[in-house]
Amino acid sequence: MTVPKSSPVWLVLIGILSVQFGAGIAKSLFDEADPTAIVWLRLTASALIMLAIARPALRGKTREDWLVVLAYGASLGLMNWAIYQSFQRIPLGLAVTIEFVGPLTLAVLGSRRVQDLLWVGLAALGVLLLGFERTDLDPVGVLYALLAGAAWATYILMSARTGRRWPGFDGLVVASVVAMLLLTPLALGRHGDELGDGRILLLGALVGLLSSVIPYTCELVALRSIRPSVFSILMSLEPAVAALAGIVVLAEFLSPVQWAAMVCVVVASVGATRSGQVLAEPAPD
Repeated sequence: MTVPKSSPVWLVLIGILSVQFGAGIAKSLFDEADPTAIVWLRLTASALIMLAIARPALRGKTREDWLVVLAYGASLGLMNWAIYQSFQRIPLGLAVTIEFVGPLTLAVLGSRRVQDLLWVGLAALGVLLLGFERTDLDPVGVLYALLAGAAWATYILMSARTGRRWPGFDGLVVASVVAMLLLTPLALGRHGDELGDGRILLLGALVGLLSSVIPYTCELVALRSIRPSVFSILMSLEPAVAALAGIVVLAEFLSPVQWAAMVCVVVASVGATRSGQVLAEPAPD
């Protein structure tokens, strides 16, 4: 399958919009099905769609190739499962804000210039304003969001490594199948009776397209030519877009302080994209 040529920045932005509006649709289904069942539907739908689009070549892969893609799939599954558990307990925008601690930490560790750290600091200020303006957050929801953030940081690193070892979308397809298989016993064992509703299955497929197929494809392509640290700074748009999706899909409205936090993260993202070091250096063989 031919990989399309496009600006890595635009690919990341398209992925952000898609994943957060897909999350809003998913959360709207939680009154009818458990989050574990919904996230399994999302992963299953995305895996089947991508298998239909691209048939991964599995022959000739080394042990290291398989270890990388298995780690990619495990981080993908854990990230999705944990953030959906968080969505059930706290507002969408706040869950994504707390989740952002993971990639923000990765950005700090990967920064090489003072200017990069300044943009990260501005994004961190927005995260703090948005994440701690409310004091009645469910602590379990916060812990799930932090777990999702750790998995997100791992996902970023594994996605970049997978893209270098697996051509085209092969690694993404294999990782999606791995994530689906890891959650299958939990979803079918405890929530199998919730998956017989045709409407839930159809919406689950839509969530899979919006929240997995489109964003992960965009990110996999972008991470071949963008540093993981810069990618992480760009992802500071996630809380703002999640809050927008919460308003449009779920009627979760924000306070003035939370909107001020959004300005911080958006400005930080714009600054990162204009820093002149968006494109990555060539990866070593």
